[in-house]
Amino acid sequence: MRTLPEPFARWFAGRGWSLRPHQAALADAAQAGESALLIAPTGGGKTLAGFLPSLLDLHANPRDGLHTLYISPLKALAVDIARNLMAPVQEMDLAIRIETRTGDTPQNRRARQREAPPHFLLTTPESLTLLLTLADAGKLFGGLSAIVVDEVHALAGTKRGDQLALCLSRLATLAPDARRVGLSATVAHPDPLRAFLSVTGGPEGVRLVTAPPGAPPALELLLPQGHLPWGGHMGLASMPEVYQRIKGARVTIVFVNTRAQAELCFQALWRLNEDALPIGMHHGSLEIETRRKVEAAMAAGRLRAVVATASLDLGIDWGAVDQVIQIAAPKGVSRLLQRVGRANHRMDEASHAILAPSNRFEVVECVAAEEAVAAGELDGEPPRPGGLDVLAQHVLAMACAGPFRPDDLYAEVIGCGPYAALSRRDFDDVLRFVEDGGYALQAYDRFRRLFRDSEGLVHVRDSRAVRQLRMNLGTIVETPMVKVRLRGGPVLGEVEEWFVSTLVPGDCFLFAGQLLRYEALDALACVVTRGGEGEPRVPVYAGARMPLSTYLAERVRMLLADPRRWGHLPEPVQEWLRMQQHRSALPDPDGLLVETFPRGGRWFLVAYGFEGRLAHQTLGMLVTRRMERAGYGPLGYVATDYILAIWSAFEPLDVAPLFDEELLGEPLEEWIAESSVLRRSFRNIATIAGLIEKHHPGQEKSGRQMTMNADLIYDVLRRHEPDHVLLRATRAEAASGLTDVRRIAMILARARGRIRHMRLDRVSPLAVPALIEQGHEWVSGGAEDALLAEAAALVEGATDGEEHFAETLAEVVEGVRIRARDMDRPAHKRQRRNRTSRPVPKSLRA
Repeated sequence: MRTLPEPFARWFAGRGWSLRPHQAALADAAQAGESALLIAPTGGGKTLAGFLPSLLDLHANPRDGLHTLYISPLKALAVDIARNLMAPVQEMDLAIRIETRTGDTPQNRRARQREAPPHFLLTTPESLTLLLTLADAGKLFGGLSAIVVDEVHALAGTKRGDQLALCLSRLATLAPDARRVGLSATVAHPDPLRAFLSVTGGPEGVRLVTAPPGAPPALELLLPQGHLPWGGHMGLASMPEVYQRIKGARVTIVFVNTRAQAELCFQALWRLNEDALPIGMHHGSLEIETRRKVEAAMAAGRLRAVVATASLDLGIDWGAVDQVIQIAAPKGVSRLLQRVGRANHRMDEASHAILAPSNRFEVVECVAAEEAVAAGELDGEPPRPGGLDVLAQHVLAMACAGPFRPDDLYAEVIGCGPYAALSRRDFDDVLRFVEDGGYALQAYDRFRRLFRDSEGLVHVRDSRAVRQLRMNLGTIVETPMVKVRLRGGPVLGEVEEWFVSTLVPGDCFLFAGQLLRYEALDALACVVTRGGEGEPRVPVYAGARMPLSTYLAERVRMLLADPRRWGHLPEPVQEWLRMQQHRSALPDPDGLLVETFPRGGRWFLVAYGFEGRLAHQTLGMLVTRRMERAGYGPLGYVATDYILAIWSAFEPLDVAPLFDEELLGEPLEEWIAESSVLRRSFRNIATIAGLIEKHHPGQEKSGRQMTMNADLIYDVLRRHEPDHVLLRATRAEAASGLTDVRRIAMILARARGRIRHMRLDRVSPLAVPALIEQGHEWVSGGAEDALLAEAAALVEGATDGEEHFAETLAEVVEGVRIRARDMDRPAHKRQRRNRTSRPVPKSLRA
């Protein structure tokens, strides 16, 4: 065992600690000059393991200048780590300066950091990119000894990860001897993460260090008393039970999957909060001051609970948290473990987590996740290749730092994992685009940003291009947002522009934990007042729904198909599945169950794909197009994470051709070309690549202006340069992200020769959740609510032995009828229903 020098040995002993094997292994790797990936459970001392070699080195060899660069996916995490790291440094009286550098860092401190860098600088990918655009970047980073990437699994495979990988490749040029350390608690594919950290683009050269697993988490299923919902995904039925669990614990994090769900759950808890417990809310659309207030209250122990989205998923250490409650299904095993690890935050104590599924399918998903956790299995997709739009931004950033030779920059870029397989043609096309926009756009002066001198060096054209890059840096493209401001008061946060466009004065909605009345839209914000009457709406954010992981989807299919494994399911769910066996069939894990049945003068086709809402939505568009050509007259469809349900005018007799793998050829290309998918994807890619500005000196562009510019350029490129590098990037992104083609292919592959078509005389039990799902999509328009008619017919068709079936649907029908009638009216005439709301304490308001 490695012996620690004084004062480290004394500091460890004072806390009753000893050096853990994985911490010693990282110290050994550092001494050998090797990079490393550490996989250790939450509470296992990952952060200390990452910084300990640097602390030891600076203690033994004091020097000035930047020694260690720490990169976090969250600004709040960087600040939290800096605060936690200061304690041992001060207690051991080490002469080490620690500072953060994020978008919130004051300008005077930024200037000082360039003149007199701290020993440890804690930052984010965006701030690091900005530092690398400076002409003196070589001076700042030239003496760098170590780079620590925290929560590396949350970055690799994302565009922010692509940005960071390119920055690491530049740091390898500026500081070739700097070692790299990746820290993560949940890793399903270690080798791609090792390649992400490597200087060669492959896993070799990065030592894998794995800590022993911590105490297994204690997971518990929480169901609402009485009726277990068939459909819906908000989980509000369980709020009374959730509130009782909050009362019985010291501090609770209530995790939800979307920001809309956070608002609804927070309001439901406040209506139940007769004990006036301090409960907060945290999600990414709230104003930064509001989030910081909640974080500070949690850190100080002033909150009993906080309702949070993924904004609190990653490693902020609140040791007082003694339980986590996950509302709705977790959608992934690794995501669940990441959230569970927020409780106790100790390696040797079991983290206590409660799963509160929203509906019966989610009960099955939660039990499947519990089984996976017990088996010690993780999920997650391997990182995808790096995006060409991110590369374009990086090329311009490197030109801002100084002239470069294309051959040198290409060699640098392919040295990082996401771009290891980048072809020279793609690199040259990206460089050409950054130079002058490409063939179709070169006549426009605004797209000329680089030029080459007589020796072949590439230079940035002028200071305007530099200024525009720095103002628009980053890979996060927000959907057009509008600030929400109290009349005569502060800004509460932001909602999407399209949501505000649907409001009329007097409408009320839930936001920032408050009931708000919409008053007006001025040039700067959506103006609101507190209170209001009528049924409040909830802002829904694009892309907020978490995808069901491939691995967990497979476990759900296997669990449903095997009655011997139903023992862990609650009795209402077992009864539901037994009823499905009796009426129809259980989904085959290696095939595709398709049911057809008549209801209310329409025919329904229900396919059990279990590949996530996004894949099912795209599949629905493709299948309905094929049904239209076959003469079945499709009227609409609805997609959930588990089911695709389509209703049509005529009976689909031959279902196998509807799911032929040829759908992924010309029909998919036709649909993508005709739909808005490519336009939406192009807008994001063009923004990241610098073709469209988010910000301009002296003015802010609205989302509508950006969309209009993107559409004009998109049409020009499609007409005059259809093989433009940004169009290639757009098609690739639409296939992998917005349409989830890979998972559609998995459904169709399972269907090949293994479709089980059940022709029924009435709806099956497993199909009910899809039919009562809100938000159905119309294929060819029409005013009648087919879903309402079918739900009513289901009640009439229930037999004497299916009382629960009938009672459940009877409750649903009235709600669907009210929603259908309400949505047919203009917004200003919609039915108003009084809703009481317990006021949020001023201490937790913005």
